[in-house]
Amino acid sequence: QVQVVESGGGLVQAGGSLRLSCTVSRFTLNMGWFRQAPGKEREGVSCIKWSGESTYYADSVKGRFTISRDNAKNTVYLQMTSLKPEDTAMYYCAAGGTCPGGAGNIWGQGTQVTVSS
Repeated sequence: QVQVVESGGGLVQAGGSLRLSCTVSRFTLNMGWFRQAPGKEREGVSCIKWSGESTYYADSVKGRFTISRDNAKNTVYLQMTSLKPEDTAMYYCAAGGTCPGGAGNIWGQGTQVTVSS
């Protein structure tokens, strides 16, 4: 059974930065991040294909978030800068599904990101 474990969430002031990490128990072609705010649907934030050369970003985070991966560690990172209160959400790592889209993803338990104004 594939395991997906996230870390790196927390509380930060608006304009600050956080880096999320996600380690998967085996190599997967596509990896990415989704988020879900209270009362809202889960949305795709960013994803990256196996080579690292193909990435996707939601319009709301373009220019502020950067996704990367270390295939030797089966780990994907999400560097978040210029954070806004509207970025507050539970962030979920996703592995193995389509990028973008997320169909067929294996999900982690989530890590909370809270941005104060």
